[in-house]
Amino acid sequence: MDSQFPKSFRAAAVQASPVHLKPDATVDKLESLVAEAARGGAQLVVFSESFIPAFPVWNLVLPPVDQHDLFRRLFLNSVLVPGPITRRLAEIAKRHDVYLSVGVTERTNISMGCLYNTNLLFAPTGELLNHRRKLVPTWAEKLTHAWGDASDLRPVQTELGNIGVLICGENTNPLARYTLLAQGEQIHIATYPPAWPFRRTGGRQTYNLRKAIEIRSAAHAFEGKVFNIVSSGLLDEGIIKDIIAIAPDLEPTLREAPAPASMILGPTGEPLVEPLVGDEGIIYADIDVTESIEVKQAHDIVGYYQRFDVFQLTVDQRPQLPINLIRGPETSYDSRMGAETVETAVEEDRASSESTTIR
Repeated sequence: MDSQFPKSFRAAAVQASPVHLKPDATVDKLESLVAEAARGGAQLVVFSESFIPAFPVWNLVLPPVDQHDLFRRLFLNSVLVPGPITRRLAEIAKRHDVYLSVGVTERTNISMGCLYNTNLLFAPTGELLNHRRKLVPTWAEKLTHAWGDASDLRPVQTELGNIGVLICGENTNPLARYTLLAQGEQIHIATYPPAWPFRRTGGRQTYNLRKAIEIRSAAHAFEGKVFNIVSSGLLDEGIIKDIIAIAPDLEPTLREAPAPASMILGPTGEPLVEPLVGDEGIIYADIDVTESIEVKQAHDIVGYYQRFDVFQLTVDQRPQLPINLIRGPETSYDSRMGAETVETAVEEDRASSESTTIR
């Protein structure tokens, strides 16, 4: 095959629970799973939404007034980008020679209390290829996460193909999905939480996380004619114990919430391997992006099956920063120091969203 086309490769979707609110221990567990996936021949290894240090399931079930301690613990154990945890992740990707996609709860140096729902994609060289922040926190996630922006809403060119990432509910957003497809996405990564209890146990259930994942995953693969690698988390006993220590009556709601699923789908929307539901493990599939060629003849929604004269989509990919500083020729000592402090933090935040090599 002509070298201009990406080579075929093996992808791995990991379904696992973190070590609750313990980032270093979670990274230790992550490395053991990456090592297992690499031994299985995987060149791309995908972990779930907010895997490090935990997904805040308590947002969905506890009243806000009962969440303060859990939020504080989450913040204190969250991930700086770049920082010690990202350096470890970069080393793991390099040591095991894999592309590594990991969901984290991210904090920044700008605000003591602001968190983002973030996905990090590392190359086998240790380079951070993309630093994606979820555009809109879903439902009760607004109690924890801030909005992201579109500066990172793009697929990344790799030797495996063009890899794009959407986090959980973003996979329901047709405009976000189209934005990735229109920029050449060939391999899609979708990440999901360990549970989504939407109603208390015993009543009519209106939301089944596994079914929602299946519908969205097949839709994006089929509509975009892309491969879709889906990784979901699992509830661990640590997070359940933290929640029921505050509200014991919630234990059935947590334990009986529909389990999510991890899966890998081809460009027809069909699974390439049996989905993994409710259990910890790794699933694998071999991917050749040129398999999209045949099915794109029927529907290419970013090519000849689109009317660019009728429909237009505009995406603002400028970083949305808390302040844009215009520096004058003369600044007092005090205000200059304050401005430099803020400016440094803002510049670090901007730089963290750009491609950097972490050694």
